[in-house]
Amino acid sequence: MSDSNTSDGKTAGASNDLTGKIALITGGSRGIGKAIAFELGQRGATIIINYLKNHSAAQTAVRELEEAGISATRIKAHIGDETAIESLVSRIDEQFGRLDILVNNAASGVMRPAVELSAKHWDWTMDINARGPWMLSVAASRLMPEGSRIINLSSPGSTRVLPAYFAVGVSKAAIEAVTRYLAVELGPKGIAVNTVSAGFVMTDALEAFPDEIGVKDIASRPTPAGRVITPADVSKVVAMMCGTDAEMIRGQVIMVDGGETLRHQ
Repeated sequence: MSDSNTSDGKTAGASNDLTGKIALITGGSRGIGKAIAFELGQRGATIIINYLKNHSAAQTAVRELEEAGISATRIKAHIGDETAIESLVSRIDEQFGRLDILVNNAASGVMRPAVELSAKHWDWTMDINARGPWMLSVAASRLMPEGSRIINLSSPGSTRVLPAYFAVGVSKAAIEAVTRYLAVELGPKGIAVNTVSAGFVMTDALEAFPDEIGVKDIASRPTPAGRVITPADVSKVVAMMCGTDAEMIRGQVIMVDGGETLRHQ
């Protein structure tokens, strides 16, 4: 008869239990961020949703989380602003005293080719997508006990050239590099840092792509896995990376695309 316990004495499935953990999800009121909030919450974590402008969406997300029996709150903060980041971390410290999981999901960007992009567009995109996650991770690490997790979100545009994706693609390549450096620098504190890269998922974020690129068509067609990618697919991998089974995965980019990027386009 097989033993239901693992070799180190922990019960099978304990890796997925996030009970008692405090998790911050930036951009957690909609799309993939909201799915991550629900997945971590359903596994027992207390959820902090960070948002910038859409109060209504944040209120709705917190209400729906609470209706599902998940402890949740929301904190407004501009991740591209250093002062706002420090204020956000201070509020978390005052309210919870620590942070166990940080998911850097918030993203923005100007969808234009390099020749049509201004320095202002570049700065806005990099500040939110790369500079912000770096600074928030460093600030949050002060509240993080051993065993904590930082998960950054990326996209295939970090390594593949997509039309009108210049600034966003470069920012995603940057956050993957940030992941590698932080994984080494924060490793001695017992903090694991990784990236989850999501393929084209049908969310409101795709509205930013020009119609002629056909991104929505890609997102709506079956992947080699036989179906489209959903926010839940991404959220489950993020949750998996927050569990104890992923302890020795550090500084890696985990692709969730159903095999789509393996195709020759």
